[in-house]
Amino acid sequence: MDIAIIGTGFIGTTLGQALAGAGHHVAFGSRHPDDEAVEIPDARVVTIGDALTQADAVILAVPGSAVADITATHGDALAGKLVIDATNRMGEPVANSRASLPDTVRYARAFNTLGGENFAQPVFSDGRADLFFSAPDGDRPVLDEIIEGVGLRPVYVGEDQEAIIDALFRLWIALAVNQGRGRRLALRLLEE
Repeated sequence: MDIAIIGTGFIGTTLGQALAGAGHHVAFGSRHPDDEAVEIPDARVVTIGDALTQADAVILAVPGSAVADITATHGDALAGKLVIDATNRMGEPVANSRASLPDTVRYARAFNTLGGENFAQPVFSDGRADLFFSAPDGDRPVLDEIIEGVGLRPVYVGEDQEAIIDALFRLWIALAVNQGRGRRLALRLLEE
């Protein structure tokens, strides 16, 4: 699958490394591709526009405040694309960036409820961590494949359920950061 990751920070490069390692074609979209030093085999750093051109899925791994500018410049290129929102608007009433995206995208919410350390090492002593996500039902298999490519177990919450995913982000912050339990903390769904 061709995956565009918009952002070359810790979250973006950690996800890109895992997805490239799982055999996906990764293009990092950057406003300054010549200044980036991403060293991931089989991944390339290009302009945001070039990354969007071939993408089957787009992961937003930028600060939430940057999404409106990306939309203003590349909104037409995002039309019809599956956009996976991994942003978190820290301190804002709404943590996701859905309102900053065009209505023409297929919106999914994922990769925002765990620290990036857990994307780099998704397996704990008793198994792999779960990643809860929301997406259109028709895009669920694509999200399952991407999440499994990172090494996490996908748990589908439903379509248009980003508020629930955002609540899980706040829970993770409360436990990992506010209580000082550490960033190597993940959630799991247990069923019988």
